Amino acid sequence: MPDTRVGLQLIIYGKRTQTDLPGVLREVAQAGYHGIEAGAPGDEHQVQQYRAALEATNLALVGGHGSFGMWEDPAVLAQCINGVKALGGRYLITSGRSDWAALDEYRAAAKTLDGVGRRCRDAGLVFCYHNHHWEFAESGGARGIHVLMGETDPALVKMCPDVYWVHVGGENPAEFVTRYGRRSPCLHFKDGLGGEKYAEFRELGEGVVDIAATLRAALACEPDWIVVEQDRTDKDPTESSRISRECLRKLGL
Repeated sequence: MPDTRVGLQLIIYGKRTQTDLPGVLREVAQAGYHGIEAGAPGDEHQVQQYRAALEATNLALVGGHGSFGMWEDPAVLAQCINGVKALGGRYLITSGRSDWAALDEYRAAAKTLDGVGRRCRDAGLVFCYHNHHWEFAESGGARGIHVLMGETDPALVKMCPDVYWVHVGGENPAEFVTRYGRRSPCLHFKDGLGGEKYAEFRELGEGVVDIAATLRAALACEPDWIVVEQDRTDKDPTESSRISRECLRKLGL
């Protein structure tokens, strides 16, 4: 078994991360996670808050996640790179834009991503692209996600596949992970109902994704992190996080 650690994306806790970060991280640690992924820390106050909470719980920072538009501002990019580095994180992760449609838009985005990836590499970080479902829409006989990965430099732009959005996009998550796994040092494991109820998220193992097969495919590529991400829950966030952690534990991780 590779030395893969399990992280949690804090999105499931919503605004509570702004009012009770130490309490949130205590619960994350007690649920059996090794680290957390959060929004890219910006100012020094945020960095200090996260540093204190991480040190108190012995959790690691996987990295910071931001939107595509953030990285088009060199000052914002520099601030986020510095924040992630200050907290010992290794990854800066971005999501794309939902209004991309034409393949030329993906090709143009690839140039921007390469530039950000170069800045990250020069600073000692790894830049990753996190997919949603919209990149899987076909245009001109191709899917945007594959054009984007083909047009970006693998040395500069890695992937952080979201396995649920791969399913919603119409591809097999295990096969997708196998295709890009050597380029994917961290992955988002998410589950949900899919189909017309795609916006209804569930704990790992309680939705439509074949978590066992997808995890086998991921671990074969020896990633650094498997990050559990559940955008919303009707349960207590820590209960949902525990259920998902237990699912991975039963599968050997």
